Amino acid sequence: MIKLAIDAMGGDYAPKEQVEGAMLAIKNIPDIELTLYGEPAKIEPYLTDSTRISVVPSEGVINMGEKDPIRAIRSNRKSSMAMALSSVRNKENEGVVSSGATQALIAGAHILVGRMKSMKRTAIAPLIPNIKGTSTILLDAGGNLEIKPEYMVQQAYFASIYAKEILAIEKPLVGLINIGSEEGKGRVLDQEVFKLFKENPNLHFYGNVEPKEVLNPPCNILISDGFTANIVMKTIEGTAKGVGAILKEELKKGVLGKLGLLFSIRNLKRFKKRLAPEEIGGAMIYGLNGVVIKAQGSSKAVGFYNGIRQAANVVRQDVIKKVHSVIESDNTDEKP
Repeated sequence: MIKLAIDAMGGDYAPKEQVEGAMLAIKNIPDIELTLYGEPAKIEPYLTDSTRISVVPSEGVINMGEKDPIRAIRSNRKSSMAMALSSVRNKENEGVVSSGATQALIAGAHILVGRMKSMKRTAIAPLIPNIKGTSTILLDAGGNLEIKPEYMVQQAYFASIYAKEILAIEKPLVGLINIGSEEGKGRVLDQEVFKLFKENPNLHFYGNVEPKEVLNPPCNILISDGFTANIVMKTIEGTAKGVGAILKEELKKGVLGKLGLLFSIRNLKRFKKRLAPEEIGGAMIYGLNGVVIKAQGSSKAVGFYNGIRQAANVVRQDVIKKVHSVIESDNTDEKP
Protein backbone atom coordinates (compact mmCIF):
# COMPACT_ATOMS: atom_id res chain seq x y z
CA MET A 1 0.00 0.00 0.00
CA ILE A 2 1.09 3.55 -0.79
CA LYS A 3 0.78 5.66 2.34
CA LEU A 4 0.10 9.36 1.89
CA ALA A 5 -0.29 12.22 4.37
CA ILE A 6 -3.07 14.75 3.83
CA ASP A 7 -2.96 18.29 5.20
CA ALA A 8 -6.69 18.43 5.83
CA MET A 9 -6.71 21.97 7.21
CA GLY A 10 -4.73 23.80 4.51
CA GLY A 11 -6.59 25.61 1.73
CA ASP A 12 -9.40 28.06 1.13
CA TYR A 13 -12.15 25.47 1.60
CA ALA A 14 -10.58 23.16 4.17
CA PRO A 15 -11.38 20.72 5.54
CA LYS A 16 -14.54 19.95 3.53
CA GLU A 17 -12.97 19.71 0.07
CA GLN A 18 -9.83 17.98 1.32
CA VAL A 19 -11.84 15.29 3.12
CA GLU A 20 -14.21 14.76 0.20
CA GLY A 21 -11.23 14.66 -2.17
CA ALA A 22 -9.59 12.03 0.03
CA MET A 23 -12.73 9.87 -0.07
CA LEU A 24 -12.81 10.18 -3.86
CA ALA A 25 -9.21 9.02 -3.97
CA ILE A 26 -9.92 6.00 -1.79
CA LYS A 27 -12.83 5.09 -4.03
CA ASN A 28 -10.80 5.33 -7.25
CA ILE A 29 -7.26 4.30 -6.21
CA PRO A 30 -7.19 0.84 -4.61
CA ASP A 31 -3.53 0.77 -3.48
CA ILE A 32 -3.44 3.83 -1.18
CA GLU A 33 -3.93 4.53 2.51
CA LEU A 34 -4.48 8.11 3.66
CA THR A 35 -3.76 9.80 6.97
CA LEU A 36 -5.60 13.08 7.45
CA TYR A 37 -3.90 15.58 9.76
CA GLY A 38 -6.27 18.12 11.24
CA GLU A 39 -8.97 18.86 13.78
CA PRO A 40 -11.19 15.76 14.20
CA ALA A 41 -14.26 17.78 15.17
CA LYS A 42 -14.08 19.70 11.87
CA ILE A 43 -13.11 16.70 9.74
CA GLU A 44 -15.60 14.10 10.95
CA PRO A 45 -18.80 15.80 9.65
CA TYR A 46 -17.49 15.31 6.10
CA LEU A 47 -15.88 11.90 6.61
CA THR A 48 -18.76 9.63 5.63
CA ASP A 49 -16.44 6.80 4.55
CA SER A 50 -13.31 6.05 6.55
CA THR A 51 -12.16 3.09 4.46
CA ARG A 52 -8.34 3.16 4.46
CA ILE A 53 -8.51 6.65 5.99
CA SER A 54 -7.29 7.56 9.47
CA VAL A 55 -7.30 10.90 11.28
CA VAL A 56 -4.43 12.24 13.38
CA PRO A 57 -5.26 15.27 15.55
CA SER A 58 -3.28 18.45 14.94
CA GLU A 59 -3.25 21.86 16.57
CA GLY A 60 -3.54 25.05 14.56
CA VAL A 61 -3.32 25.99 10.91
CA ILE A 62 -0.65 27.95 9.02
CA ASN A 63 -2.48 30.85 7.39
CA MET A 64 -2.58 31.22 3.60
CA GLY A 65 -1.15 34.74 3.84
CA GLU A 66 1.70 33.86 6.21
CA LYS A 67 4.46 36.45 5.80
CA ASP A 68 7.20 34.54 7.61
CA PRO A 69 6.80 30.91 6.51
CA ILE A 70 10.01 29.63 8.13
CA ARG A 71 9.04 31.03 11.52
CA ALA A 72 5.50 29.71 11.07
CA ILE A 73 6.71 26.16 10.45
CA ARG A 74 9.25 26.19 13.27
CA SER A 75 6.82 27.61 15.82
CA ASN A 76 3.84 25.48 14.75
CA ARG A 77 5.22 21.94 14.66
CA LYS A 78 1.81 20.55 15.67
CA SER A 79 -0.03 22.26 12.80
CA SER A 80 -1.63 20.01 10.19
CA MET A 81 0.95 20.95 7.54
CA ALA A 82 3.97 20.45 9.78
CA MET A 83 2.73 17.12 11.11
CA ALA A 84 1.97 15.84 7.62
CA LEU A 85 5.46 16.79 6.42
CA SER A 86 7.13 15.32 9.51
CA SER A 87 5.37 12.00 8.90
CA VAL A 88 7.32 11.66 5.63
CA ARG A 89 10.63 12.39 7.34
CA ASN A 90 9.73 9.75 9.96
CA LYS A 91 8.89 7.21 7.20
CA GLU A 92 5.29 6.95 8.36
CA ASN A 93 4.12 8.16 4.94
CA GLU A 94 5.70 8.33 1.51
CA GLY A 95 4.20 11.60 0.35
CA VAL A 96 2.18 14.69 1.29
CA VAL A 97 -0.62 16.54 -0.44
CA SER A 98 -1.50 20.04 0.76
CA SER A 99 -3.53 23.02 -0.45
CA GLY A 100 -1.91 25.20 2.18
CA ALA A 101 0.23 28.31 1.82
CA THR A 102 2.80 27.74 -0.94
CA GLN A 103 5.84 29.37 0.66
CA ALA A 104 5.10 27.74 4.02
CA LEU A 105 4.86 24.35 2.31
CA ILE A 106 8.18 24.90 0.52
CA ALA A 107 9.88 26.06 3.73
CA GLY A 108 8.34 23.22 5.70
CA ALA A 109 9.37 20.66 3.10
CA HIS A 110 12.99 21.85 3.30
CA ILE A 111 13.02 21.83 7.10
CA LEU A 112 10.94 18.73 7.83
CA VAL A 113 11.31 16.48 4.78
CA GLY A 114 14.74 17.59 3.62
CA ARG A 115 16.34 18.17 0.24
CA MET A 116 17.96 15.34 -1.72
CA LYS A 117 21.73 15.61 -1.25
CA SER A 118 22.22 15.30 -4.98
CA MET A 119 19.88 18.26 -5.73
CA LYS A 120 21.28 21.73 -5.07
CA ARG A 121 17.92 23.51 -5.43
CA THR A 122 14.30 22.44 -5.29
CA ALA A 123 11.74 23.62 -7.84
CA ILE A 124 7.96 23.94 -8.12
CA ALA A 125 6.78 22.17 -11.24
CA PRO A 126 3.09 22.46 -12.18
CA LEU A 127 1.60 20.75 -15.22
CA ILE A 128 0.01 23.21 -17.61
CA PRO A 129 -2.50 22.33 -20.35
CA ASN A 130 -1.69 22.62 -24.04
CA ILE A 131 -3.80 22.66 -27.18
CA LYS A 132 -2.92 19.03 -27.93
CA GLY A 133 -5.04 18.01 -24.96
CA THR A 134 -2.03 16.86 -22.94
CA SER A 135 0.13 18.56 -20.30
CA THR A 136 3.46 20.37 -20.31
CA ILE A 137 5.78 20.50 -17.30
CA LEU A 138 6.63 24.08 -16.30
CA LEU A 139 9.45 24.84 -13.91
CA ASP A 140 10.54 26.56 -11.80
CA ALA A 141 7.22 28.25 -10.98
CA GLY A 142 8.47 30.31 -8.06
CA GLY A 143 10.85 28.30 -5.89
CA ASN A 144 14.06 30.11 -6.90
CA LEU A 145 13.90 33.67 -8.17
CA GLU A 146 17.63 33.48 -8.87
CA ILE A 147 19.51 30.32 -9.74
CA LYS A 148 22.79 29.00 -11.14
CA PRO A 149 22.79 27.35 -14.58
CA GLU A 150 24.13 24.03 -13.29
CA TYR A 151 21.24 23.79 -10.83
CA MET A 152 18.78 24.13 -13.70
CA VAL A 153 20.43 21.10 -15.32
CA GLN A 154 19.53 19.03 -12.26
CA GLN A 155 15.97 20.33 -12.37
CA ALA A 156 15.76 19.37 -16.03
CA TYR A 157 16.89 15.83 -15.10
CA PHE A 158 14.08 15.58 -12.56
CA ALA A 159 11.51 16.89 -15.04
CA SER A 160 12.71 14.48 -17.73
CA ILE A 161 12.35 11.46 -15.46
CA TYR A 162 8.96 12.68 -14.25
CA ALA A 163 7.82 13.07 -17.86
CA LYS A 164 9.00 9.58 -18.74
CA GLU A 165 7.65 7.77 -15.67
CA ILE A 166 4.44 9.71 -14.99
CA LEU A 167 3.45 11.17 -18.37
CA ALA A 168 4.70 8.14 -20.36
CA ILE A 169 6.86 10.23 -22.72
CA GLU A 170 9.76 8.05 -23.85
CA LYS A 171 12.13 10.87 -24.87
CA PRO A 172 10.89 14.10 -23.29
CA LEU A 173 12.10 17.28 -24.98
CA VAL A 174 13.31 20.16 -22.81
CA GLY A 175 12.75 23.73 -23.98
CA LEU A 176 14.28 26.87 -22.47
CA ILE A 177 11.83 29.77 -22.17
CA ASN A 178 13.46 32.76 -23.87
CA ILE A 179 12.69 35.99 -25.71
CA GLY A 180 13.72 34.48 -29.03
CA SER A 181 14.22 31.06 -30.55
CA GLU A 182 17.73 31.68 -31.88
CA GLU A 183 20.82 30.51 -30.01
CA GLY A 184 22.48 33.40 -28.18
CA LYS A 185 19.23 35.13 -27.20
CA GLY A 186 18.39 36.28 -23.69
CA ARG A 187 20.28 37.09 -20.54
CA VAL A 188 23.68 35.73 -19.57
CA LEU A 189 21.85 33.11 -17.49
CA ASP A 190 19.83 31.95 -20.50
CA GLN A 191 22.90 31.76 -22.72
CA GLU A 192 24.83 29.72 -20.16
CA VAL A 193 21.90 27.37 -19.57
CA PHE A 194 21.46 26.91 -23.32
CA LYS A 195 25.10 25.87 -23.66
CA LEU A 196 24.92 23.41 -20.76
CA PHE A 197 21.68 21.85 -22.02
CA LYS A 198 22.96 21.57 -25.58
CA GLU A 199 26.16 19.82 -24.50
CA ASN A 200 24.52 17.49 -21.97
CA PRO A 201 24.10 13.88 -23.19
CA ASN A 202 21.56 13.15 -20.43
CA LEU A 203 18.99 15.60 -21.82
CA HIS A 204 16.96 15.80 -25.01
CA PHE A 205 17.24 19.55 -25.59
CA TYR A 206 14.96 21.27 -28.10
CA GLY A 207 16.35 24.78 -27.76
CA ASN A 208 14.80 28.15 -26.97
CA VAL A 209 11.01 28.47 -26.85
CA GLU A 210 9.25 31.83 -27.03
CA PRO A 211 6.42 32.58 -24.56
CA LYS A 212 3.89 32.80 -27.43
CA GLU A 213 4.36 29.02 -27.86
CA VAL A 214 3.64 28.08 -24.25
CA LEU A 215 0.19 26.61 -24.96
CA ASN A 216 1.40 24.92 -28.15
CA PRO A 217 4.99 24.05 -27.27
CA PRO A 218 7.37 22.06 -29.47
CA CYS A 219 8.58 20.27 -26.35
CA ASN A 220 7.32 18.47 -23.23
CA ILE A 221 9.15 20.51 -20.59
CA LEU A 222 9.48 24.28 -20.33
CA ILE A 223 12.14 25.57 -17.97
CA SER A 224 13.39 28.93 -16.71
CA ASP A 225 14.27 30.65 -13.45
CA GLY A 226 11.54 30.93 -10.80
CA PHE A 227 10.75 34.58 -11.57
CA THR A 228 10.23 34.09 -15.29
CA ALA A 229 8.33 30.78 -15.11
CA ASN A 230 6.05 32.10 -12.37
CA ILE A 231 5.11 35.06 -14.56
CA VAL A 232 4.42 32.67 -17.44
CA MET A 233 2.18 30.50 -15.25
CA LYS A 234 0.18 33.43 -13.87
CA THR A 235 -0.13 34.97 -17.33
CA ILE A 236 -1.65 31.74 -18.62
CA GLU A 237 -4.12 31.60 -15.73
CA GLY A 238 -5.13 35.24 -16.14
CA THR A 239 -5.40 35.05 -19.92
CA ALA A 240 -7.57 31.93 -19.75
CA LYS A 241 -9.98 33.62 -17.34
CA GLY A 242 -9.98 36.83 -19.37
CA VAL A 243 -10.60 35.14 -22.72
CA GLY A 244 -13.40 33.07 -21.21
CA ALA A 245 -15.04 36.18 -19.77
CA ILE A 246 -14.72 38.08 -23.08
CA LEU A 247 -16.24 35.21 -25.05
CA LYS A 248 -19.15 34.93 -22.65
CA GLU A 249 -19.73 38.70 -22.65
CA GLU A 250 -19.68 38.93 -26.45
CA LEU A 251 -22.08 36.03 -26.82
CA LYS A 252 -24.56 37.79 -24.56
CA LYS A 253 -24.86 40.75 -26.95
CA GLY A 254 -27.90 40.83 -29.19
CA VAL A 255 -30.49 38.17 -29.98
CA LEU A 256 -28.17 36.16 -32.24
CA GLY A 257 -25.41 36.30 -29.64
CA LYS A 258 -27.71 35.01 -26.92
CA LEU A 259 -28.88 32.25 -29.22
CA GLY A 260 -25.25 31.41 -29.92
CA LEU A 261 -24.53 31.36 -26.19
CA LEU A 262 -27.34 28.87 -25.70
CA PHE A 263 -25.85 26.52 -28.27
CA SER A 264 -22.28 27.14 -27.13
CA ILE A 265 -22.68 26.68 -23.39
CA ARG A 266 -21.39 23.11 -23.49
CA ASN A 267 -18.35 24.16 -25.53
CA LEU A 268 -17.60 26.98 -23.09
CA LYS A 269 -17.73 24.56 -20.19
CA ARG A 270 -15.30 22.25 -21.99
CA PHE A 271 -13.03 25.24 -22.69
CA LYS A 272 -13.03 26.15 -19.01
CA LYS A 273 -12.39 22.55 -17.97
CA ARG A 274 -9.40 22.12 -20.30
CA LEU A 275 -7.65 25.14 -18.76
CA ALA A 276 -8.63 24.42 -15.15
CA PRO A 277 -5.64 23.63 -12.90
CA GLU A 278 -7.88 21.31 -10.86
CA GLU A 279 -8.10 18.88 -13.74
CA ILE A 280 -4.36 18.24 -13.48
CA GLY A 281 -3.98 18.11 -9.71
CA GLY A 282 -1.09 20.04 -8.28
CA ALA A 283 2.52 21.10 -8.58
CA MET A 284 5.20 18.74 -7.38
CA ILE A 285 8.10 20.20 -5.45
CA TYR A 286 11.17 18.69 -7.10
CA GLY A 287 14.32 17.77 -5.21
CA LEU A 288 13.04 16.54 -1.84
CA ASN A 289 13.57 13.28 0.04
CA GLY A 290 9.85 12.59 -0.22
CA VAL A 291 6.94 13.34 -2.49
CA VAL A 292 5.29 16.71 -1.80
CA ILE A 293 2.40 17.91 -3.96
CA LYS A 294 1.09 21.47 -3.71
CA ALA A 295 -2.57 21.44 -4.71
CA GLN A 296 -4.31 24.69 -5.61
CA GLY A 297 -5.28 26.77 -2.57
CA SER A 298 -8.80 27.00 -3.98
CA SER A 299 -9.01 23.28 -4.76
CA LYS A 300 -12.40 21.63 -4.58
CA ALA A 301 -12.80 17.89 -3.99
CA VAL A 302 -11.99 16.80 -7.56
CA GLY A 303 -8.90 18.98 -7.74
CA PHE A 304 -7.61 17.67 -4.42
CA TYR A 305 -8.33 14.10 -5.49
CA ASN A 306 -6.23 14.70 -8.61
CA GLY A 307 -3.39 15.91 -6.38
CA ILE A 308 -3.58 12.67 -4.39
CA ARG A 309 -3.65 10.65 -7.61
CA GLN A 310 -0.55 12.50 -8.79
CA ALA A 311 1.30 11.82 -5.52
CA ALA A 312 0.42 8.13 -5.66
CA ASN A 313 1.72 7.86 -9.22
CA VAL A 314 5.06 9.47 -8.30
CA VAL A 315 5.52 7.11 -5.35
CA ARG A 316 4.42 4.09 -7.41
CA GLN A 317 6.99 4.83 -10.12
CA ASP A 318 9.78 5.47 -7.60
CA VAL A 319 10.62 8.76 -9.32
CA ILE A 320 12.80 10.18 -6.55
CA LYS A 321 15.10 7.16 -6.47
CA LYS A 322 15.46 7.26 -10.26
CA VAL A 323 16.31 10.98 -10.20
CA HIS A 324 18.95 10.36 -7.56
CA SER A 325 20.52 7.62 -9.69
CA VAL A 326 20.69 9.82 -12.79
CA ILE A 327 22.21 12.79 -10.99
CA GLU A 328 24.76 10.57 -9.24
CA SER A 329 25.80 9.13 -12.59
CA ASP A 330 25.80 12.50 -14.36
CA ASN A 331 28.96 11.68 -16.26
CA THR A 332 27.49 8.64 -18.03
CA ASP A 333 26.03 8.75 -21.53
CA GLU A 334 22.77 7.05 -20.57
CA LYS A 335 19.72 9.27 -21.14
CA PRO A 336 16.80 9.46 -18.70
